[in-house]
Amino acid sequence: MLFDRRRHHAAVGPGRDAPAFTIPDHHAVLGTPLQPPFPEGLEVAVFGLGCFWGAERLFWQRDGVFSTAVGYAGGTIPYPTYEEVCTGATGHAEVVQVVFDPATISYADLLPVFWEEHDPTQGNRQGNDVGTQYRSAIFATSPQQLEQAQRSRDAYQERLAAAGYGPITTEIAQLDPERELYYAEDYHQQYLHKVPNGYCGLRGTGVACATGERARARG
Repeated sequence: MLFDRRRHHAAVGPGRDAPAFTIPDHHAVLGTPLQPPFPEGLEVAVFGLGCFWGAERLFWQRDGVFSTAVGYAGGTIPYPTYEEVCTGATGHAEVVQVVFDPATISYADLLPVFWEEHDPTQGNRQGNDVGTQYRSAIFATSPQQLEQAQRSRDAYQERLAAAGYGPITTEIAQLDPERELYYAEDYHQQYLHKVPNGYCGLRGTGVACATGERARARG
């Protein structure tokens, strides 16, 4: 039985020095490494757009994406568990790590996938999923990514406003050692491959993003 994210109220401790569970070595769909080191020339992006089950599939389907993994970022304790994150007390967001080949798909190509596939104006929720862990977030892994993310937010805000939406609430921050991404448990990784009819609550606004070129998805 899956953990009920709505009813758990366990106390949250100070975290730990290592994961409390085993992290898979390889991606269940792509067969590529889930954790670094990654091949030379690849880059890493980190996005939070609500429940990470459906969000991860959006990215692994894109040509040029080498690997994806789900995890927790932007919180206050090291190596949290899903149960701890779901209390809302750790401050982590559910995120997707996207390892990509910039010669095939650029960071600017990934940003429209992020913006268009969820509603970035909802604050601490996505649809029926409510809590700080479901907030919209971009954790940049370089100053260049940070600048691109901020510019794309400003451009997309204009389009959303024209369509009647309110302000974007997306957190945009640099991913640093104090805000490290921590991998999620094995059963969360590539969840919608393992459970094809599993839950996915992501819904976009229908407003197109002008940033970058739309990346071609794998079938």
